[in-house]
Amino acid sequence: MDLAVWSEQNVEYMFDEIKKKLRMATGGSIKASNVTHEQYEDLKDLYDLVMSKPNFSISEIDAITVEIGKLRKG
Repeated sequence: MDLAVWSEQNVEYMFDEIKKKLRMATGGSIKASNVTHEQYEDLKDLYDLVMSKPNFSISEIDAITVEIGKLRKG
């Protein structure tokens, strides 16, 4: 899987992995179709950040959740 290239499959994969890592229960409203090609780099950056850290503070999780919300509404 080449995450450097936009595809609905890649978007879904990254969202799923972010939800797993952050143990987010409320991610059902996040869909690949919500993320445009222009937003993909932001999602990839967010994914890379989440995957690079072993754990997160509550404030970090809140900030990541806000960013995911921005992508979803984008």
